[in-house]
Amino acid sequence: QWVYNILEKKAEADRIVHENPDPSSGFVLVPDLKWNQNQMDDLYLIALVHRRDIKSLRDLTAEHLPLLRNVLQEGKEAIAKRFGVPGSQLRIYLHYQPSYHHLHVHFTALGYDAPGSSVERAHLLADVIDNLAMDSMYYQKRALTFPLRADEPLFKKFQEAGKV
Repeated sequence: QWVYNILEKKAEADRIVHENPDPSSGFVLVPDLKWNQNQMDDLYLIALVHRRDIKSLRDLTAEHLPLLRNVLQEGKEAIAKRFGVPGSQLRIYLHYQPSYHHLHVHFTALGYDAPGSSVERAHLLADVIDNLAMDSMYYQKRALTFPLRADEPLFKKFQEAGKV
C-alpha cells in the first residue's frame, strides 16, 4: 500500500525527486527512507514504476525495455541535476528476490555498501536491459541465485521440499 500511496500522491508527494507520468513507461523517483538526504556518500533513491502488473525481475520481457531505459536515463539525469552526482558514480540495480512485489529500481552512491547491493541479490539495470535486448524471455528462462535468511518463510519451504 505504501508504494501505491506514493504513486497516487497520497503520501510523500513532497519527497518526489522526479516523475515521468506515462502509465506504461513512467515512474516516480523518491529518496529511500534510509537516506537522510544530507550527505552524498550514502545516497539512496528508489524508482517506483507506475505499472502495477510487473512484480519483479521475473516478469520482465523485451516489451518493458522502453520503461527500463527511461528509468535508467531519467533517473541518472534527475539525480545529477538535483544532487550533483553523475551517473558514473551510481549503482543502479534491481533486487531478486525483492522485498516487496512491485517493480522498483535502486539508485545508490557507487561507494556506498547498501544493504542488498551485493552480487547475490543485486542485478544491474544496464545488464538487465542488455539481457532482455538479447533474449526477450531471458528472466523467465534463467536460473537466478539469491540468498535467504534462515528465518524467512521461503527458506522453510525450500527446507521442507528437501532443496536445501
